[in-house]
Amino acid sequence: MKKLILSLMMALGLATGALAAEGGIAWDKAPVRTNDLASLQNGAKLFVNYCLNCHSAAFMRYNRLQDIGLSEQQIKDNLLFTTEKVGDTMKANIDARQAKEWFGGTPPDLTLVARSRAGHNGTGADYLYTYLRTYYRDDTKATGWNNLAFPSVGMPNVLWELQGERRPVYDKVEQHGHETEVLKGWEQVKPGKMTPLQFDQAVGDLVNYLQWMAEPAQNTRVRVGVWVLLFLAVSLVFVWRLNAAFWKDVK
Repeated sequence: MKKLILSLMMALGLATGALAAEGGIAWDKAPVRTNDLASLQNGAKLFVNYCLNCHSAAFMRYNRLQDIGLSEQQIKDNLLFTTEKVGDTMKANIDARQAKEWFGGTPPDLTLVARSRAGHNGTGADYLYTYLRTYYRDDTKATGWNNLAFPSVGMPNVLWELQGERRPVYDKVEQHGHETEVLKGWEQVKPGKMTPLQFDQAVGDLVNYLQWMAEPAQNTRVRVGVWVLLFLAVSLVFVWRLNAAFWKDVK
């Protein structure tokens, strides 16, 4: 009995800690469009060029990208490195031990990240969309970067050339009798290759691809589900009339 009570207390403590870890800034709503092939294709290109250097997607094969409208030749010409084959899984070439030394931890696999990072602030896609857009320069950190959605993050801002450098701007407000800082907006310190609007769209495409990659069959499942519900609705009419015909002479 004591072991059961102790186990319940530990579980409650872990759950409370998980909820506390989900605190922080509000997450922006991600523009998820998993049926937009152009967005998914651009997101796949961004993923291969900027994420796959360190993060694997070991449960996704390159040839599965044909589901988003890419031909096998397009995959070979634009998304494969020299040693990969179209049937290979999307694995990073970085050495895990070196990555742990450089970043303080092994870069996680991203195949299911859009599903695993959901929280009370929103979906996993919302978290990723917010996280990738809230980097700022911080010279006190080893990488030179920090993040509002993930304070003291070990990963540097790999998209900085596209986004440029920004710094958060705060307003001081009084809450519950104490003066606190609330994020007001961002100040562009150095311009990037993209405008802020273009960068937000690019990150939206990347997150869109990550959402699709977490469940490639989602669109098919939803489409089949709609047809099944329509079939059941029509069948219900025939079943109801058939039942009435069987019982019409029963008093």
